[in-house]
Amino acid sequence: MTARLRKLIDDLAESFWLLPALLVAFGVISAWALVAVDREGIVPDWAEEWLYNGGATGARTLLGAVASSTIGVAGTVFSITIAALSLAAGQMGPRLLRNFTRDRGNQITLGVFLGTFCYALVVLRSVRLPDEGAFIPHLAVSVGIALAFVCVATLVYFVGHMSGRINVDTVIGLVSEDVRDVMRTLATDDRQPAAPPPAFWRGAEPIADDRRGYLHQLDENGLATWACEHDTAIKMLVRPGDYVFPGAPIAMIKPLRDGAAEAIRNATALSPQRSTSTDLLFAVRQLVEVGVRALSPGINDPHTAISVLDRLGSALCEMKPLRLQTGVSIKDDRTVLVVPHVRYDELVGAMFHMIRQNAAGKPSVLIRMMEVMTWVVSCERDPARMEAVRKHADLVMRDAERDVASPSDLSDIRVRHRAFADMIAGGPDGTLDAI
Repeated sequence: MTARLRKLIDDLAESFWLLPALLVAFGVISAWALVAVDREGIVPDWAEEWLYNGGATGARTLLGAVASSTIGVAGTVFSITIAALSLAAGQMGPRLLRNFTRDRGNQITLGVFLGTFCYALVVLRSVRLPDEGAFIPHLAVSVGIALAFVCVATLVYFVGHMSGRINVDTVIGLVSEDVRDVMRTLATDDRQPAAPPPAFWRGAEPIADDRRGYLHQLDENGLATWACEHDTAIKMLVRPGDYVFPGAPIAMIKPLRDGAAEAIRNATALSPQRSTSTDLLFAVRQLVEVGVRALSPGINDPHTAISVLDRLGSALCEMKPLRLQTGVSIKDDRTVLVVPHVRYDELVGAMFHMIRQNAAGKPSVLIRMMEVMTWVVSCERDPARMEAVRKHADLVMRDAERDVASPSDLSDIRVRHRAFADMIAGGPDGTLDAI
């Protein structure tokens, strides 16, 4: 149940409609409340000189103009925005459109326009001509006029906001923030317990799942508690971000206990698409996709790929004091749950493999990739992690020797590779002149 609740919260946080709906509801409730205040006649005398003092016909005209203009501008602006984002998606990838839908500035803009539209309609229905009962909600009409000015300011803000949002450097920055956020969530300062040897699971029984979709949330603590209470051990075969195939084993259990399948089902929540909230590799691949598309022949923008490499290197440098979780849960001094988690070498591979493969014959990108990896090992001195980065530096060098035709360019890459090897061997000397 905890996993499903977390999934619901994530879905609501990333939904485009929630905040605009709340602002629309606020606009309707505010209209009713202000009209009620006008009916009760409790507006202070000193405030009346600042309020709308025209007739019912003028009030209807004003409110009608506010309602028609706000809904018209909202539709036009967002139609143009969707067209611009569609063009941007062709360059940066359609998966990045989610950055538009979950952007608070866009949600607030739509909510302000629609909320003002609904506010004006509710107040408009309460205005009465003399032959209808003569009622003019002066306070509510005045607030409607003020909201019209707020919409003008919001429109100016939105134009500037969107022009920055579809900028490729802004998108790279936003996605790299997602990578750092997920990395901080999945990493820890504490020493992690080691996984039990493979022999520990000899004789374990598989547990199949008839659902399909990406594993969105996993309640590790709840599942570990269940396993501890039932004196068993569970090894999950999938982690958040993995696809669950119907009928395929989702976990192994030793020894088998009644209710194990139901416990695993209750501790997991599936989704038709991947999410960056708990899936570090998906967040990284979104950033890598921008770089790979930039290297395609149709776009041919190595500067964007270089910018992506800089952000990836920055994320690895921030990993220096952190440990990735092993996914091992221990209760009562015994292993009760093992969940596969992202390893450092797997993370580095997700960052560099596809960009290197698509940068064949592009010396500028290969040179920057080598420089970024040199900076990473200048601050990361863990032998296993340095070895994982060394593997990719050697791959870059081999690809360059195969694909780079210019002797001068190949010489530049060799110089960077020697600097990388020197950094591995001796560490930073305080100047990094060779980079």
